Formats: sequence, C-alpha cells, structure tokens
Amino acid sequence: MLQSPHPNDRPDTPLEAQMRERARALAETGGVAEALAAGRLPARAMLTLSEGLVLGLLRQGVRTFFAIFGHGSTDLGNVLRVYAEEGQVSVINCRNEVEMAHAATARAWVHGETPAVVTSIGPGALQAMAGSLAAASNGVGVYHIYGDETTRGEGYNMQQVPKPEQGLFGRITALMGQSYTLHTPEALRDCLRRGTACVHHPYKAGPFYILLPINTQPQAAEINLATLPGRLDVPRMAPAGGSGVFERARDLLARAERPVIKAGGGTRGAPAAIRRLAEHLGAAVVLSPGSTGVLPDAHPQNMHVGGSKGSISGNFAMEEADLVIFAGSRGVCQADCSGVGYPKARAVININGDLDDVSHYANTICLPGDVGAVAERLIAATERAERPNWLEACAAKKSEWAAFKASRLSAPPMHDAAFGRDCLTQPAAIGAVASFAKAHNAIKVFDAGDVQANGFQIVEDDAPGQTFTETGASYMGFAVSALLGAAGVRDPKYAIAFTGDGSFMMNPQVLIDAVEHGVKGMIALFDNRRMAAITGLQYAQYGVEFATNDSVAVDYVLMASAVAGVKAVHGGHSIAELEAALAEAHAHDGLSLVHIPVYNGRDPISEMGAYGSWNVGNWVDDVQSRYLQQNI
Repeated sequence: MLQSPHPNDRPDTPLEAQMRERARALAETGGVAEALAAGRLPARAMLTLSEGLVLGLLRQGVRTFFAIFGHGSTDLGNVLRVYAEEGQVSVINCRNEVEMAHAATARAWVHGETPAVVTSIGPGALQAMAGSLAAASNGVGVYHIYGDETTRGEGYNMQQVPKPEQGLFGRITALMGQSYTLHTPEALRDCLRRGTACVHHPYKAGPFYILLPINTQPQAAEINLATLPGRLDVPRMAPAGGSGVFERARDLLARAERPVIKAGGGTRGAPAAIRRLAEHLGAAVVLSPGSTGVLPDAHPQNMHVGGSKGSISGNFAMEEADLVIFAGSRGVCQADCSGVGYPKARAVININGDLDDVSHYANTICLPGDVGAVAERLIAATERAERPNWLEACAAKKSEWAAFKASRLSAPPMHDAAFGRDCLTQPAAIGAVASFAKAHNAIKVFDAGDVQANGFQIVEDDAPGQTFTETGASYMGFAVSALLGAAGVRDPKYAIAFTGDGSFMMNPQVLIDAVEHGVKGMIALFDNRRMAAITGLQYAQYGVEFATNDSVAVDYVLMASAVAGVKAVHGGHSIAELEAALAEAHAHDGLSLVHIPVYNGRDPISEMGAYGSWNVGNWVDDVQSRYLQQNI
C-alpha cells in the first residue's frame, strides 16, 4: 500500500464518507477487481464522474498522478485527496506542466508504471500537451487528464479557447494523439477502453487525452464497475504460416552479401532475439540513439549509432549495405539520413507492429508483429549464414571508430573565450560522467542539444535501459524533469540527468520539486554558454553563427544551492576534479547538481563529429536529389 498522509481534521461530507469507504475496501482487498470479487464493492454504484474515473484508472494500474490543480480540476482533486489519504493513489504536486509531463513520461518509460497527468483548463493543459510530445514521439503510454469548458454553454469559461465553437480543446488534443471528452459520465467505460488501447498499445503506445468538463466532474451516474476495462493485454503476434512471406525473405537474404539490421527503439524489448538474428544472419547491426544496449557495446557485430550524426562504423555499414532489415524503426529523418542513408540497398525486410511504419520503405517485404516473435520466426525460416568478408570490413571500421572516440575522450582542456580559461571539452566531460554512471550502476538520461548528440555517440551500454535519450521530440528540459519520475518509486535506480545550460533553464523548477518529493539523483550540467548544437549546424551550413549564444554568466552552483536540500558542486576544469565532484555529489542523500564548464570553439577535437546527411538548410537540394536515386 502507498504511504497514507493524515486525513484532514474536518469531518467528511456524506459523499466523501462514501468515497473513503470504497477506498478502504480497495486497501483491504488489494484493488478494484479484488474488492468486486470479495463483495466489498457493488458491481453497480452511483458515483461521480471524477470518482468513477479514478476507480477506472486504478483498475488499469494507474496509481500515480502528477498534478497541478486549478479551478478546472477541483472536483477531481478532491477525489484524489480522499484516495491518497487512504493510500490508494500517490499525488505528486508540481510547479510546471511541461516538467510534470516529462516526469510522467519518465515514470512510464524508465520505471514501467503508467501514470496520469492532471491539469486545469487553458494554458496549463496546453503546456502539458506540449510536453506530451516526448511521450508521443518515443512510444510511451501516459494518461493526460485536462479540465475543460462546461457543457451548458452559459458563456465563456475562464481560460477556455476564446472562440465561439464547441469542444476546441478536445479537437486540439485529437490532433496530437487520441482524445476523449467526457461530456457524459456514462461514457466512462468507452473512454477507458479506448484509453488502455492507446496507452498500453503493444507496439505504438502514446499519450491518451481525457477532457473533463468542469460541470460533469461532480455529476453522479450509475456505473457498472465490473465492466470498466482493465489494462490491455494482447498476445504477441507474428505473420501466419502459409503466406510465403518468410520464404520470400529467405530468398532475399540468400542473395544478400552485406545485410544490415537497423535496430530502432522498438527493439528495446527484444535484445536477445535481435542478437540471435544478427548472429544467425551474419549481419551488422546499426543502432538508433534510443536503442543503445540492444547489442552489448563490445559485440563485434555492433556498429554503434548510425544516422545524420551517427558514427564512422555505423554510417559505413549503412552506406555499404545491400539489404536492410529494419526492426522496430520508424524511419526518422535523422536515423536514416533523411532517406539517403542506404544508397546501395536494393531491398528491405521490415519488422514492425505498426502498419504505417512496416511499409515505410519501397521494395519491402513486410513482417508485421511483435519484434521478438517475428525475429524468432525469421531465424527458423532461414539458413545460418557466414559473411566473414562483410563482418571483417565492419570490424575494421569499428576499430577506427573506437580509436577516434578514444582520442576525443582523452582530449586535454582547451582555452575557452567565454570562461576566459582552460575548460574540459564536452566529449571528455561527458565520457567521464558516463563512465562514473556505469561504475555506479546509474541510469543516464539525456535531453536535446549538443550534450545529447555527443552523448549517444559516447555511451557504451551493454543492455537496454542503461540510457534514456529523448531523441523522438528532442525536447529541451526533458532530462532534468525525468528525475522527478522516480518520486515515490520503491527502490528506484539512481539516475544522472545529462543536460546543457540551455536545456536546464527550460525546466529548473525540478530543483524544488525533486526535493519536495524526496528524489535522489544528479544533474550533470554541461555549460558552454550557448545552444551549441545549432551553432555547429550554422557553421557547417553557412560558416557563421547567429543568435545562439549569450553574454550572461550564471553561477549555477549558487543558484542550485539557494534551494534547501540540493547539493551543488563545481565540476572543475580537469578530469580529476570532475571525478571528485561527481563522487561528492553522488554521496548526497537527495538531489545534487554538478556544474561543468566546457569548451566551445572551432577546434574539431572538441566534438564527436557528424557522418551522415540531413534534409535541412542549404543541404536540402543535395539530399533531395540523392533521395530520388534510392532503391528503397
């Protein structure tokens, strides 16, 4: 049972007393289904929409609510108060809707628990929806519950979209993903059925938006609790036999000389099957930024990350492949170099549960279904292959990349104009923090920017779940907010947020919220006084930077130390000083921050480099011209 705060001193209203009795029935039996089976809850009950929603979400295992209450959610908030006092839900009050959307995404992505985000009507809901882009882009299921305008049309509701049309917030959220407006309490069953189909989708989960009109929240209706849907649970699927699709895939593989498996984020749940498939086919494996660890870093067939940023070895394997087996990959522009990453590929075998993604490329044999199940079927349908020449060529490039990476990680401090002294280069500093994380079994979390771009080239993961990098939406502020996702988790893994100065300032309120909710973790703040990823892109495309830096020095140690409970230390200007600072921060029983000044300049040793193409800026004509020449 969750920790229960002391109830308020005032006596319950009759309605609250009934709610409390139902909450205690759950506590004593173990849950909604158990209370129904034991007769402690009637199958049919008169409930307010707010309480029915809470009970329905509890039946699906949703027990954590990240919330910023307002006038658009007072009734739902009161129900959550009663259920929290009885230990059935945990409510994490936050200070920014984008922050809590990220925290909820991390709760589901990192810790495997489906949470809900609760906001009022208006600007808060828009902010939370903006933050939900990270969940949508990374295939993470989260419930988003927003207050909405009343259904009676008595006049403008404060903070609604000021336009004389109906249901505008529901229409806005429906553009982002799947959405349901609960105009009628009796529609709760259908809402939650659609909700679990979205939030718990086995292949392409995402946020589900529930719009709660202010006046329907306290409205009572008879609800059949026995018919409220539990969490979606469907069996793993693979193509049926007899279709000939595996035979066609076998024939393609028999003719291939240089096959590559592109392991996307969808392979994180099937690392063993992907490894067996690669070894069975004699194929090189190229990772996406979000799939590091699917093959152990040192595995000879792991060519590391490929794409617009990529690596020497990963991009070599992409460029030379004559057959590509996409597995759990969406074909994101940076992952496949805006469609020009495989110039020699003649055909594709695509393994994906989503019909749009599985048919994305031309000349494709589609193998829809669960990545692991389909991979095992493909192994059974094909002969084991040895491709020594291909794997030896890949191994040589892997060694070249390893030597290059070692030179970058061992680069000495360099004089930085903004700080007026020698500072660590960003790859050297990231490498030191990543090594510290690995030595202490800490999760690494990256958000958008130069830190992330260098980070996914540097990390050396041996299993999925060691690094979480928000490359789906490239959301600045995600990493530090993700630390709050551990609030209330029993025995959470220690996490380190890798963030730049620009990204950190997007969501600095985590300094307060993490302390308030007892989070233990670390912020590694790499400060180069600019948006360095865009500065680098500007130089690469136009030879000059513009409006991506500032002249304002910030003492981040002083800033973070102003928050009681935060341990802030300076990371120094050498690897030895940084390692000492990391150890000091890690020893703190709470949130810590390490401020790491890093060099920014034109010396190439200060970056990990870029190895692919991207359809942006003045590269567009060249990339689009080459796209027309692709076979896939």
